[in-house]
Amino acid sequence: MTQAAMKHFLNTQDWSRDDLDALLARAAMFKRLRLGDELKGRSIALVFFNPSMRTRTSFELGAFHLGGHAIVLQPGKDAWPIEFELGTVMDGDTEEHIAEVAKVLGRYVDLIGVRAFPKFVDWSRDREDLVLRSFAKYSPVPVINMETITHPCQELAHIQALQQHFGTTDLRGKKYVLTWTYHPKPLNTAVANSALTIATRMGMDVTLLCPTPAYILDERYMGWAAQNVAESGGSLAVSHDIESAYAGADVVYAKSWGALHYFGNWAPEKPIRDHYQHFIVDEAKMALTNDGVFSHCLPLRRNVKATDAVMDSPRCLAIDEAENRLHVQKAIMAALIQQ
Repeated sequence: MTQAAMKHFLNTQDWSRDDLDALLARAAMFKRLRLGDELKGRSIALVFFNPSMRTRTSFELGAFHLGGHAIVLQPGKDAWPIEFELGTVMDGDTEEHIAEVAKVLGRYVDLIGVRAFPKFVDWSRDREDLVLRSFAKYSPVPVINMETITHPCQELAHIQALQQHFGTTDLRGKKYVLTWTYHPKPLNTAVANSALTIATRMGMDVTLLCPTPAYILDERYMGWAAQNVAESGGSLAVSHDIESAYAGADVVYAKSWGALHYFGNWAPEKPIRDHYQHFIVDEAKMALTNDGVFSHCLPLRRNVKATDAVMDSPRCLAIDEAENRLHVQKAIMAALIQQ
């Protein structure tokens, strides 16, 4: 298979709806039948530039369940620091270039997973997703996004949890609220970008609830959402009003993120963010919904993002969603290995 023909898993937006449905169907199968041999004699390198609990555990275990072997690498810790810019005179801290790293790993393993958060200095640079796309550019084997500025594995785990809860693969007509919540620190927009993308892709009626226009997501993801609505049905709205956004919702998905206008200069944003601590998901807000379900990608700071009562409610799908990371990632690895 040529580099041009090879399919990576960098964003769900790069995959057709039929392909995504096939991944979800396969993930449902893996949830019923825990073990398989799709990765027998195969291996995956899991490259972590940032910490992980669910991602590392679910990928390592998933490869094992399918008969494969996972190798965990942490550049700058147990592997050499990597340079990603072309033309750089490498007389600093980096020891080798991605052009060599990806090619060599591709001679050893059959898949490469990459987890690399933004640098939080300049969004115009971070939004280019240089680390992930450099791996995809130079790797002779498929690359999986384990979270960078999007989190496509989380997207599929989230949708699988919703499909299981509602007892249908057709989520059209469901009112879906993606709500910003307070956090004492500004966070990556990856999960919010991904939730907006996949909810609109599935044809739901999506409301992005955030405190002010400053917290609206990057135009790329707002554009993807609008494109998805045009292609899949459903709707997209932006709201800054808590009560009207929650009213009649079937799904509430919470995430904290920083305002892009202050990206890399968070100090001026802090008093604004601190003013909106009441965006916490609590029992009163969930009472406004249509007996709606709540979820979050985890980790979650209790009584900051959501109350104990919301997290401990039988309407909370966060644990189901976290479990589903294992199943959807098996489906992704199996699909890529069989190209």
